[in-house]
Amino acid sequence: MKANEFDSKFDESVEDIIGDLDVTTARRVNHEVKRINVDFPAWVVESLDREAARIGVTRQSIIKVWLVERLRAEAANSR
Repeated sequence: MKANEFDSKFDESVEDIIGDLDVTTARRVNHEVKRINVDFPAWVVESLDREAARIGVTRQSIIKVWLVERLRAEAANSR
C-alpha cells in the first residue's frame, strides 16, 4: 500500500487501519526494560509485602507504581 492510500484510510476513519500495520516489531521509545537490583532493609520489604497483599498486587508492581508516581510528581513540581 502506498503512503497516500494509508493516509487516506487513516484520515477518513472509515476503515480500521490496524490490519495494515505490522505491530510485531512495534516498540515504544524509552520503554525498554532494564533490570536493576536494589537492597532494602527487611522492615521495608515487609511493609511493601503487606501493602501489596492489601491491594492485591505483587511487590514488584507496587514498587514500580510508587516510583512512577513519585517521578511524575517531581517532574510536575520542577516545571
